[in-house]
Amino acid sequence: MHTPVTIIGAGLGGLTLARVLHVHGIAVTVYEAEPSPSARMQGGMLDIHDYNGQLALKAAGLMDEFHAIVLEGRQAMRVLDPDGTVLLDRADDGTGGRPEVQRGELRQILLDSLPAGTVRWGHKAAGTRPVGGGRHEVTFADGGTVVTSLLVGADGAWSRVRPLLTPAAPEYAGTSFVETYLFDADTRHPAAAKAVGGGMLIAPAPGRDIFAHRESGDTLHTYVALARPQEWFAAIDFTDPAAATARIAREFDGWAPELTALITDGDTGPVLRPHYTLPTGHRWDRVPGVTLIGDAAHLAAPNGEGANLAMLDGAELGRALAAHPGDIEAALTEYEQDMFPRSSEAAAFEGAEIHGIGPDDTTDHTLQALHALVDRVTGKDR
Repeated sequence: MHTPVTIIGAGLGGLTLARVLHVHGIAVTVYEAEPSPSARMQGGMLDIHDYNGQLALKAAGLMDEFHAIVLEGRQAMRVLDPDGTVLLDRADDGTGGRPEVQRGELRQILLDSLPAGTVRWGHKAAGTRPVGGGRHEVTFADGGTVVTSLLVGADGAWSRVRPLLTPAAPEYAGTSFVETYLFDADTRHPAAAKAVGGGMLIAPAPGRDIFAHRESGDTLHTYVALARPQEWFAAIDFTDPAAATARIAREFDGWAPELTALITDGDTGPVLRPHYTLPTGHRWDRVPGVTLIGDAAHLAAPNGEGANLAMLDGAELGRALAAHPGDIEAALTEYEQDMFPRSSEAAAFEGAEIHGIGPDDTTDHTLQALHALVDRVTGKDR
């Protein structure tokens, strides 16, 4: 294949695509808005699934590097009632199919696997337009441009490439995360550390949940999930960490102190992460010379699948391009026909089964629902 591939976005999906193309000897350039690989934190833990994310890493030839960064024991899971009662305590027995890694470390092994200069840092895409014959021009924020015969939008929720294919735009999903971190948790925050255990904690209630992960370096990373309109969050001044923390904590009045400590004792200010989605089953008609992967194609509320699907998208697109070296459109058609149903059918983990369970509901039905949820989240049902 003689046409160089232009990828917008150096997230996990774009880098997986770049790596698979490199393995097959296909020229590729990745343009990334961030000025350097270390410009910002790359997020928390990711569970990389054996039925999608790990398949992508196998296609990229990076399984050894992946195994080297896995955090052992992090597939353990605990479910606690708001009063602190332990409803479920599942140890990591080593048989789970979703080992946990730090997102930043996973991104780094992908970057390290590419030739120097593959990623062009500090190139923020400002717009795109067709220029005829299946070719497209990308304009960057600094005024520079590039014209390409094969353009891939791996640029996330607010993709600048997506308008070439579809008018669909993300809409607020009705829920948001508020993130906090507790450092040196076992010594400085022992009650919260004990509640979380060795892996993941879920503390569910209608419209408000606490999720927490034990990350590397004795760090607890908390995601407070609240089903509130955007106006509710807009009334909170997140530039005042103490006031914002107090306001979020009030939503959990009466909860066990070891759970509320995950909010009130944070060693970082609370960070708001609103959730946006594209329409379920989002797809488009084939447009020559351009396609999308990851959140640019099928943005959904956090469900445990986003990063894995983005990586699999990248790997499958790379393999399709390698399999059709003289026919870009055949490759893009094959990729999209597989990607559309795959993203639509991805299992959701939004706590749907456990929303509506009140703090006094400890029936067998509730416990069965919790077990079923955890089975799906940990891959036990596969």
